[in-house]
Amino acid sequence: MSATVVTLWLLNVLLDTFGQLSFKAAAAAPGLGEGAARWRAMARRPWIWIGVGCYVGEFLVWLAFLSLVPLSEGVLLGSINIVAVMIAGRILFNERFSPLRTAGILLVAAGVAVVGLA
Repeated sequence: MSATVVTLWLLNVLLDTFGQLSFKAAAAAPGLGEGAARWRAMARRPWIWIGVGCYVGEFLVWLAFLSLVPLSEGVLLGSINIVAVMIAGRILFNERFSPLRTAGILLVAAGVAVVGLA
């Protein structure tokens, strides 16, 4: 893979992960209320808009990335986002890994490594 492809891939992973974490931070805040009041409270939180901005950036980076790699390879390489989000969720939100989730993370990471090396 060229340096441009690797850079776009890593930028995609960072934007997707930060976007997911931003949405989680906006949604997990205490005292947001229920129903429509909850949605209005989340809309006032900066984290939700940071997440939206990350997703807009990710969309543009993803298009650039897919313009340089075959779709089948790009989608497989993009699945590393799942691993990054799970690990970041563990670190920042103290989410737990079950043995099955840990096995899943390892399998996805191994699959991405195989695709990346091919």
